Amino acid sequence: MDTDAEKNREKYLVMLKTAMEEARLGLREGGIPIGAALFERNGKLLGSGHNRRVQEGDPSAHGETDAFRKAGRQRSYRDKIMVTTLAPCWYCSGLIRQFGIATVVVGESRNFRGGIDWLRENGIDVIDINSEECVRMLAKYITGNPEVWNEDIGVD
Repeated sequence: MDTDAEKNREKYLVMLKTAMEEARLGLREGGIPIGAALFERNGKLLGSGHNRRVQEGDPSAHGETDAFRKAGRQRSYRDKIMVTTLAPCWYCSGLIRQFGIATVVVGESRNFRGGIDWLRENGIDVIDINSEECVRMLAKYITGNPEVWNEDIGVD
């Protein structure tokens, strides 16, 4: 992590707890355990959500989009922080890029790398926490539900 990320690590870990709670809620509901939350730079929570693809039968109901929708309209997103338990997929990376969310805190990117490199190439500050808890929770789900997982990431 760079110096700024190191300085803010404790703040990011607190924010990640909100996303983790959402991921656990999604798992309890029978869905994919991916959670997200949108925060103001000062740490104020604007909205949180989780992947609801299975629960709602909606292929666009990803964790980041759920949190984004629940945060409501914002005048600007340039000073916002999207925190997610897993690296954003291409769909959610597009949302982040479209609205100019400046910072993305990722719980882990080992199970799925998503659009991290593309976001960084486009000036988004991406901080990968590399949380073992995030890795384990999703890996266990993927092992038990490979068909649902492959559907979620668009793999036949």
